[in-house]
Amino acid sequence: MKHTFITILLLFLSLTSFAHSSLEASHTFHISDVHYQVFNDTLNKKTKIEVTYPNSSTVWTISEPAKIEWETINIASEKSIRFFLALNDMVVQELGTFKNSFSADDIVLAKNISTGDSYQVVGIELFPDNKYQIAKYATSYFSIRNPEADARKAAYEARNREKPAGVKAPSEKTIEPVTQFDGRNISYVEEVVFENEDITIEVWDHGRQDDDIVSIYLNGKTVISKHLLTYRRKQVTCTLEKGKPNDLFLYAHNLGKSPPNTVSIEITDGSTSKKIILNSDLKSCEAVKISVKQ
Repeated sequence: MKHTFITILLLFLSLTSFAHSSLEASHTFHISDVHYQVFNDTLNKKTKIEVTYPNSSTVWTISEPAKIEWETINIASEKSIRFFLALNDMVVQELGTFKNSFSADDIVLAKNISTGDSYQVVGIELFPDNKYQIAKYATSYFSIRNPEADARKAAYEARNREKPAGVKAPSEKTIEPVTQFDGRNISYVEEVVFENEDITIEVWDHGRQDDDIVSIYLNGKTVISKHLLTYRRKQVTCTLEKGKPNDLFLYAHNLGKSPPNTVSIEITDGSTSKKIILNSDLKSCEAVKISVKQ
């Protein structure tokens, strides 16, 4: 009986020791697995941006300052993030470049932005440590309201309804019809006047580099041909024609990775300069009218 009890006790101790060893081994493997995952994430240093505000329920009003809130992974606080406002995938305003402080207040929205429900804020990491991996984020669609512009539009439409057919009000501005180039519509977005006819034009990618290839035409002549846009500025000098508006327009040869092609342009005559953003796709071109002051 005594021998049987000792045998049972030894068997129990053996089983306990085995279970403890198995648990210890399992625990060691788990810790090792976690260490490997942390090491792997640190080694890769994959960056990430997530804009938490605005969101799908947000409504911005043009007359009020806007706010952006975001979160990041593996982006240092001294790094910067650039934000854009887009409408139907087209950039309509650069909202600003901010340090990675997770929020930005008092952003002034452009007065010409129209009421709509298809706006997005796009955030892009600037000067990443890994140039082949750039963090970017686009919010879901949200709404913007421009009551003043809506009121002006309503008043204009009311005047047109009251006005006899064929009669044009003296104060109305004539809208020049859209012209064409190579089968594409050209629409003028701005008019600029300079003191001197000799100008310098600089172009670079607006937003992120996404392999956009463009040409720039002045009065139908190529001044920049099939240029791959980067953050580095491409510079050319040109001479304007006096006594007539000069047409400068953007022509897209592809759509890049994020259509449409969006280009930042700075034009200077030596004394004054003007920065303009132009968009273009495979069906339309945006243009600027440039005149020399008489």
